[in-house]
Amino acid sequence: MSKPSHHILVIGCGSIGERHVRTFLATGRCTVLACDNRPMIRERMTAQYGVEAVADWREALRRPDLTGAVIATPAPLHVEQARATLESGRHVLIEKPLALAVAGADALPAVRDRSGRYAAIGYTLHSVPALRAAREFIRAGSFGAVKHAAINTGQHFPLFRPAYREIYYRDHAQGGGAIQDALTHMANMVEWILGPTTRLTCDAGHQVLEGVEVEDTVTVLARNGGAIVSYSLNQFQAPNETRLDFHAETGSVRVEMHAQRWGTLARGDADWRWTPAPVEHRDNLYITQAADFLDGCEGRPTPLCTLEEGIQTLRFNVAALDSWRNSRTVVP
Repeated sequence: MSKPSHHILVIGCGSIGERHVRTFLATGRCTVLACDNRPMIRERMTAQYGVEAVADWREALRRPDLTGAVIATPAPLHVEQARATLESGRHVLIEKPLALAVAGADALPAVRDRSGRYAAIGYTLHSVPALRAAREFIRAGSFGAVKHAAINTGQHFPLFRPAYREIYYRDHAQGGGAIQDALTHMANMVEWILGPTTRLTCDAGHQVLEGVEVEDTVTVLARNGGAIVSYSLNQFQAPNETRLDFHAETGSVRVEMHAQRWGTLARGDADWRWTPAPVEHRDNLYITQAADFLDGCEGRPTPLCTLEEGIQTLRFNVAALDSWRNSRTVVP
């Protein structure tokens, strides 16, 4: 087996950071240096994954053997840490959302360009096989332009994130709430397929989840160029299901993420034509994302979310919160 050619720093080793440690190692293409300011977390990273773990991310960035860094800290820290990583001459993968405000985040592309390094945002839907295939089909234009899209998604959040009351999710100022934590994935995916959101109206509320006050339910009506898009999301429903419908001029495309398949229905056809797109384990999406990031470090094209796309989705997040709080239509 060839020696790993990259050394990746993971800054922040909570649940998502730990997943990055595990899945970057699983690529077989890199070694990992874990970084967290909590001694118990550092001890666990070393004991469980056999990696070195340090407390100071700034000191870690001075190590000459580093290829890049994954930023998995709370959202308010992302811009500062991403800027420092790029200015140190390292590539960077930044967890979503990129930030909580556009100011400051919108300067990162210039920092990236000056550094000559690769930067991406960790919107993992870019790694879902069914979405990659559906996007390719839609953008090839076989059914013409998409005129309407309907995004319906939900799950019983306490089952999948039982610690939601204790983590960033409980606080908007840390990137929490359904809009910044869950809906942002859907918005980024739609913009990846259809282009930027040009206006939106949002309603949201805290309906069910115990122990928090942030919104757990969201509806959005948006425009993405010539397409009208509706989003419906809640974090308490019994089924863990996500269905994405894209209705174009002469046919429709559907992605059923819970069924791990995508399909097409041309106008006049009686039945959907389904294509399976299985994902055996959730880690597989992150392994794909890690491998794509390493490809980007090597100068190869990748389908990962760019800084520019991440900033656009940040505009969506900010606009959705503004629309909900102020009961108005907003242009992101």
